[in-house]
Amino acid sequence: MLDILTKATGMWLVIVVAAIFNGVFREKVLVPLIGENLALPLSGILLAALVFLVTLMSVSFIGASEQKIYIWVGLFWLVLTLSFEFLFGHFIVGKSWQEIIQVFNIQKGDLFIIVLFITVISPLVAAKLKGFL
Repeated sequence: MLDILTKATGMWLVIVVAAIFNGVFREKVLVPLIGENLALPLSGILLAALVFLVTLMSVSFIGASEQKIYIWVGLFWLVLTLSFEFLFGHFIVGKSWQEIIQVFNIQKGDLFIIVLFITVISPLVAAKLKGFL
């Protein structure tokens, strides 16, 4: 199981890098081009797609044949993502807890909740699509 967690952590780190690039792309390209009101939800959709694409391309790396493993990987990624969002955001970036919690504000166009949902289901869905289950 430790081997699978190590592989899952490596895959998650690739997703984090993709998320960082997505954020830079949003701020440097999308916001100036289409404004923050449209850039934020579009960025959320792009990030959800990136998470699934990275997972689909690398799911064979996990190498499991049991459905529960892919479910646990998705839940593990959820814990890592939320931990990163809250702990990095607060202790490294210096955001207040109120600022951080705004990533769940769908009314302002933030689709992070959808990204989290895709993060959880991606390993299982990708494994099924690739024929591992």
